[in-house]
Amino acid sequence: MKTKSLIAALLIAGSLAMGQPKPKAKAEAEAVNAVISAGSPDQKIAAAENLLSKYKDTAFKSLALQLEAEAYGQKGDGPNAIVYGDRAIEADPRNFQALLLVSSQLARMTKEFDLDKDEKLKRATKLANDAIPAIAAAAKPNSQLSDDQWNGIKKDLTSEAHETLGIIASVDKKPDAAITEFKTAIDGAATPAYTAMVRLISVYNNAKKYDDASALADKLIASSAPDNLKKIAGEEKARAAKGKGQ
Repeated sequence: MKTKSLIAALLIAGSLAMGQPKPKAKAEAEAVNAVISAGSPDQKIAAAENLLSKYKDTAFKSLALQLEAEAYGQKGDGPNAIVYGDRAIEADPRNFQALLLVSSQLARMTKEFDLDKDEKLKRATKLANDAIPAIAAAAKPNSQLSDDQWNGIKKDLTSEAHETLGIIASVDKKPDAAITEFKTAIDGAATPAYTAMVRLISVYNNAKKYDDASALADKLIASSAPDNLKKIAGEEKARAAKGKGQ
């Protein structure tokens, strides 16, 4: 799947090339480019803060905040990823990458017995659902992308939204809804949605659909998925066999 960081870079680079939005000064353009080119998460956070402190009304505010949120996510700091993702959404409610990021973080951080579980899952659901039409309506951000490439990216981003909705349904103990969302994520992706496949295998096992779990595990193991996901699929296949009493 295409990463949201890559899409963000394309959005900024394309906007700079096409002049919309446009930095107001050379120094601002350099600060924007520093955010794009920053290597480590800490460097990206520092570059984003530098841009936002010096150019409070920059047209790149939402994108910079989104990149900062992603950097916090890469550091494993979910709470700050949500804080800066929320700020990115506040700056631009159509920022589908920020919508995806915050909804995903909320879904992954919410546990079954959290006192505020319902509130967090409700918000995560809304944000994921808001992202889907925002992705569909998004114009191609960079002229170097072909229409087919951009459509593929949008399919993968939409797949991410459905995977998050599947996670939400899983946490909410709604296996049928989770199965539907994970299958939608898998079927609608332009590139293989391996993490959604692993999650669907687990849901199948939890729902005692052992034949479905085993068949999908075999498919993933035979694919070009990363080894760590193949290992999980193998473990789930064994769980399915045990569940069937084999």
